[in-house]
Amino acid sequence: MSLPQFEPEAQPPEIIDEGAVLLRGFAAASELRWIEAVQALQAQASFRVMQVPGGKSMSVAITNAGDWGWVSDLQGYRYSAVDPLTGKAWPAIPAFLHEQAVAAAAAAGCSDFAPDACLINRYQSGARMGLHRDQDEADFSAPIVSVSLGLPCTFLWGGLARQNPIKRFVLTHGDVVVWGGPSRLVFHGVSPLKDGLHHLLGSERWNLTFRMAKRRL
Repeated sequence: MSLPQFEPEAQPPEIIDEGAVLLRGFAAASELRWIEAVQALQAQASFRVMQVPGGKSMSVAITNAGDWGWVSDLQGYRYSAVDPLTGKAWPAIPAFLHEQAVAAAAAAGCSDFAPDACLINRYQSGARMGLHRDQDEADFSAPIVSVSLGLPCTFLWGGLARQNPIKRFVLTHGDVVVWGGPSRLVFHGVSPLKDGLHHLLGSERWNLTFRMAKRRL
């Protein structure tokens, strides 16, 4: 006798701070579409390792999609309308990814989200992201929507000051964190990625963050 197949129940949003919500497994059901979209994007704008203003290299490789792409070099952090490697515009955010980012924001209570930038970070063993806050955008009224794919990571969540206590959350494949409002400028980061093997992404973790880089008129 065959048993009926049931879709897993969606987990309720997990409040991690005022204005910050963790949506467990939000992207997992459409994992192949997410991965295919990123693969298509990196074929147009390849992953690359950028320098930070102090001259060191980042431990993650990055690429971008959207009207604006986040870049870093000796001149500082900023958004650019063109890929510095090619001089061409960044590829557009695929419709599916845009729709999913808007839906995640809505599920977290943030309506009217219209991302114009998608930063994609590729983590491999040992790669990390130090405590920082996303402050290069012109519009802090919009949330950040952060999607995790591949290997799990330890997500660091601090406060509005760098010295505030740190909370740690394990983010797994398909998890989405949305933060805005009082938490929009919270310091956050990622601990060094541990070795592992994911069934789709092997030894890698991909993180997509959707932002509103420029203020809407």
